[in-house]
Amino acid sequence: MAEYSLTSSQLLLLSGSANRALSEEIAEHLSQPLCRVTLRRFADGEIFVKIDENVRGRDVYIVQPTNPPAENLLELLLLIDAAKRASAARVTAVIPYFGYARQDRKDQPRVAISAKLMANMVSTAGADRVLGMDFHQHQLQGFFDLPVDHLYAAPVFTSHYRQKKLHDLVVVAPDVGGAKMARGFAKRLNGTLAIIDKRRTSANVAEVVNVVGDVEGRDCLIPDDMIDTGGTMSQAVHALKRLGARNIYCCATHALLSDPAVQRLQDSPLKELAVSNSIVVPPERQFDRLKILSIAPLLSKAIGYTHSDQSVSSLFD
Repeated sequence: MAEYSLTSSQLLLLSGSANRALSEEIAEHLSQPLCRVTLRRFADGEIFVKIDENVRGRDVYIVQPTNPPAENLLELLLLIDAAKRASAARVTAVIPYFGYARQDRKDQPRVAISAKLMANMVSTAGADRVLGMDFHQHQLQGFFDLPVDHLYAAPVFTSHYRQKKLHDLVVVAPDVGGAKMARGFAKRLNGTLAIIDKRRTSANVAEVVNVVGDVEGRDCLIPDDMIDTGGTMSQAVHALKRLGARNIYCCATHALLSDPAVQRLQDSPLKELAVSNSIVVPPERQFDRLKILSIAPLLSKAIGYTHSDQSVSSLFD
């Protein structure tokens, strides 16, 4: 009897409803149609999930970011469970944005470690591996009791900024914790490094205290993993402009853009904000200086390499 191997099984791509456009773009890059799925609500709001094609023995990839509302996470868990119970050979959760990741430790008494709980739920639902993008903290990979391929959107952004031929670039870390990311951007773009000394007075409230580094007369780039209310980013832009920076660019992988982020950014002397399409940016939150870059080519390559059991490390460059 011939031995069955996973690489001989057919790839199957599923999508939840959180970011259907990204899933369709990934499917186009893979020349692979999206599997038909029924997603609907019962009268009381409960989610009903049904996979409308045969998944037995297939290598299944489920694309679903878990940004609010919480139904996005539930959809992902139910799709994983449905695929597993339908005898899929392997189920990979492709999570372009991993929500509830900011609470990754007990930094005060009696708080939940939501990031660990979310990781446990993905494992319990039956996922065999996770393909993620720019986790809020890199150690979140260790929260999953299964293999994790953690990708970075940096190659997408650096390719975008190389085309701009920025003048005497300095990459500015938005805080001390972002210095490693900023150093990576500076290395790839042949720039120097500066760091913003930031004090966070409470959740979603930050105050710029000082800028460490020379920015006068130079183009600045502020990279971050996410932009939520825009307080940190807008304050950083104002501080750099006061110090004589030339043009100021910002980039963030995950564009949450919660109120009043759009207004803050529009009121700042920002040249351009580049974000990825890891989560949907609704039209009412888009503005003229916002540039949305696609991570679909990156994710489709990662899915293709994983399906054929090849290394994905080349995608980190």
